[in-house]
Order: sequence, then C-alpha cells, then structure tokens
Amino acid sequence: MTLAVTYDLGSYVSENWEFLLRGLGRTLLVSAIAITGAFAIGAVLGAARAHRVPVLSQVAAIYVEVIRNTPILVQIFFLYFALPQVGIRLDVFTVAWLSVMVWGGAFNTENFRAGFEAVPFRFREAALALGFGRLRTFFNITFPIGGRIALPSSINTYIAVLKNTALLYVISYEELTTSAFQINARTLETLETLTVLGVVYLTLVWTLSASIRWLEGHLALPEER
Repeated sequence: MTLAVTYDLGSYVSENWEFLLRGLGRTLLVSAIAITGAFAIGAVLGAARAHRVPVLSQVAAIYVEVIRNTPILVQIFFLYFALPQVGIRLDVFTVAWLSVMVWGGAFNTENFRAGFEAVPFRFREAALALGFGRLRTFFNITFPIGGRIALPSSINTYIAVLKNTALLYVISYEELTTSAFQINARTLETLETLTVLGVVYLTLVWTLSASIRWLEGHLALPEER
C-alpha cells in the first residue's frame, strides 16, 4: 500500500511538475510583492498611529478596523467583483497581490505601532537633547529599535500573507493551489494533489520563518543577544 502511494506520488510529480512550478512561481511573486507592500504600509501607518499624526492616524485606525474585522475572502471578492460595478476594473494579477498586501498591511500596522510605542522614552529624549529633530529622531532611534521589537509579530503576518495566497483560487488566479486543483480536476488524483500542496506550503513557510528568524537574531538589540 505504501509503495503504491509512493509510486503514484512520484508519477504525479514527474507528470505535472512544470505546471506546478509555474503556479509556484506566481505564488512566490504575489507573496514577495504583498510582503514588501505590507512592510511599507505597516511602517508608515504604524508610525502615524504611534505618533498620533492628525488625520492620517484616524484614517489608519479605520483601515485597520475594517480589514482586520472582515474575512479576506470578502475583501478579495470586493476588489474583483464589486469594484467593477462602480467603474473600477482591476486585472486578476493586480487583485491577487493587492488583496493580500492590503490584508497584511493592516495587521502589520498594529505590529509596528506596538513596536514604536515600546521604544523607551529615554532614547528619544536623548536624541532630542542632542539636537535631533522629530524626523531625524524617528529614523535614527524609533524606527531601528521599534522595527526590531515589531519583527517577531511581523513574522506571523508575513507567513499568513504567504498562506493566504492559496485563497486566490476563488478568482482563478493561477497560483500554486489553483494549478494543483486544475490538475486534480483532470486526473482525479486528490490524495497526490493535496499531499504535494501540503509539502510545498510547509517547505515555503518553514523557509520563510527560518529566514526571518535568522534576520531577527542578526538584528537583535545588544541586551537581547
């Protein structure tokens, strides 16, 4: 029984690896764009919330509440099906990276806000005493230290962004999960399909997690090493 499953799995991979590899490439592309965008959104809006920047802080708070309290599937459907009703049409690739980026950015905003607010006041006070302005203090003190503090919680957000790309099958964007389901619809090899999907996503998540944790250790504050 075990040998039969192993043989079928090997045959499945050998026959479909090119199609699966193209899907994996699209998953990695969307994930890279979304993670980079989520980092930028989190840093900017997190800073706005932590420093109570007028208007921008309130807008960021509304954005965070709306995105964090609605299912990401609803957000994907909204971008792909609802926006065309008001004349805004986005291609499937744009909806793919934009939806997971906006979702990740909302969670990352809170990660960075907490990180920036956790920077001891004495550090900022010392910078101001040295004649640093508010922006210079932020970029030289608050951001480097707060970013390190926010990194552990950000890891979970980046991992979730990667895993959420699997939901893009609902708009038929041909990432890894969609590609695998298309193969399954043709071959009916459900066990092999789900096994390959599970192994690939597990490998991706482990790799991403290990890479960011290495970065976390490399960037750790001196007293934390």
